[in-house]
Amino acid sequence: MTNNPTAVESVSWKDALTRDEIRELLLPRDLRAWVSIAVNWGIVFASFALVARWPNPLTILIALVLIGGRQLSCAAIMHDAAHHALFRNRTLNDWAGNWLAAYPVWSDTDRYRPYHLQHHTKTASPEDPDLGLVTPFPITRKSLRRKVWRDLSGQTGWKFAKASWKRSFARAGRDASARRAAVGVLVSNLVLFAIVALLWHPALYLLWVGAWFTTYTLVTRIRAIAEHAMTPAALDPDDPLNHTRTVPARWWERLVVAPNYLNYHLEHHLLMTVPHYNLPRMHQLLSERGILRHACVEPSYWRIVMRASAA
Repeated sequence: MTNNPTAVESVSWKDALTRDEIRELLLPRDLRAWVSIAVNWGIVFASFALVARWPNPLTILIALVLIGGRQLSCAAIMHDAAHHALFRNRTLNDWAGNWLAAYPVWSDTDRYRPYHLQHHTKTASPEDPDLGLVTPFPITRKSLRRKVWRDLSGQTGWKFAKASWKRSFARAGRDASARRAAVGVLVSNLVLFAIVALLWHPALYLLWVGAWFTTYTLVTRIRAIAEHAMTPAALDPDDPLNHTRTVPARWWERLVVAPNYLNYHLEHHLLMTVPHYNLPRMHQLLSERGILRHACVEPSYWRIVMRASAA
């Protein structure tokens, strides 16, 4: 390993990290995972409380934005669980990934895992299952506005809802995995509804549904663009530093668009089983040692969106 920035050109990212550092980065910490889950749901219920205490269009809008970001956080927690990077115990890892993250947002860790691992093994190749999310960019500003409108008007969410229904409820009668997912989605959402109903505000559940159909789809789109769109992968398909992008996000971007350190996506692709809370440390180590000098790192999500709509 070397810390000499002038020697970076001859040092791979693996050589820049010691074996002990890699081992430490890969180590799941159960308490830290519980903190992430608690913070996520704490913000959801704080958003509910905000609207319950001051019900008006402004608080509803704030709640929809915050809850959409927390639903993306649920997807991020499911993502860690899919990599067996949430909890050390595999049973707890999959249970928490499903019941505390995936099922409430109408997803399923078990069915997501093989799809997502194919994305990692085939990143930026024609076999990448996520390629369709990023290949159209850059597009025109007018086209981007249409996409944003479809997201915020619920059209994209309705499309996602029909696909989710086909994956779970429509197949529940003949597929045990789909049946488990359907039961999980139904029960987890009934529990969420029961909690707000017991607090005498059953209508608050509509914020969860409304965010899933609107703000969640929008922030998911922005995240997908930021992670893989317009990267220089085509220039050197064998260079993992160019396959995806890291964004040193601001606090409000982390709250809404990049929860649970989703902004360190380049580091995640280098070592996909690093738990999310260790990614900032990995970024710091690689940055200090000059490895990220020529990597795909952007300063902000706004700048990426502007580039994505500059055609």
